[in-house]
Amino acid sequence: TIQPIAEIAQIAREAGVPLHTDAAQSVGKIPTNVEDLGVDFLSLAAHKLYAPAGVGALFLRSDDTVESFIHGAGHEKGRRAGTEPVPGVVALGVAAEIARQDMHIPEITALRDKLHALLIDGLGDDIRLNGHPEVRLPNTLNISFKNMIGPDLLTKLTQVAASPGAACHFDRHEPSPVLTAMNVPRPFALGAIRFSLGRPTTEGEIDRAAQHIIQTVRSASS
Repeated sequence: TIQPIAEIAQIAREAGVPLHTDAAQSVGKIPTNVEDLGVDFLSLAAHKLYAPAGVGALFLRSDDTVESFIHGAGHEKGRRAGTEPVPGVVALGVAAEIARQDMHIPEITALRDKLHALLIDGLGDDIRLNGHPEVRLPNTLNISFKNMIGPDLLTKLTQVAASPGAACHFDRHEPSPVLTAMNVPRPFALGAIRFSLGRPTTEGEIDRAAQHIIQTVRSASS
């Protein structure tokens, strides 16, 4: 779900509170402009937009608002000592330029919606969409499977790479705090899986993925 960051930033600014937004999921997938958002800080991760893993960037509206993270040398304008990974930084810049030219939003959105429609056709009321039905990333489909445990279901989905949530929370077998706050019923909240599409995703892959997911869920339910 795409949050109303600009409106939140306005409230924070009026209260004199600096605002940081983690834009790792949005940069390269939807237009992201710090001036439009009005944030004081914005962080992003290179691997989320097809650049190498291990590189990121932090936007600072003011140079005086962040203390040194690692002391000992003057790298990163004195904020983080250590030699910069120049090839990764260059790759991030190139990836950002490619994304700026075309993020393929209509094509990826259409494939995401097709996957959702196929799963509804095959599983009906046993699945539930998590998040806003329209104001969301074009490449992500978060679906809950009724009376399923997300990580357990994933072990059976041998032909699909997906996640029950953030990678840092992969080993938790409790409902996501976010889904709980959204009042998602427990029989659905435990079975949440996030499917992510990308620029290389094809219609044929969507057809095969949907068929595999439907067959696996039906088999696990029987």
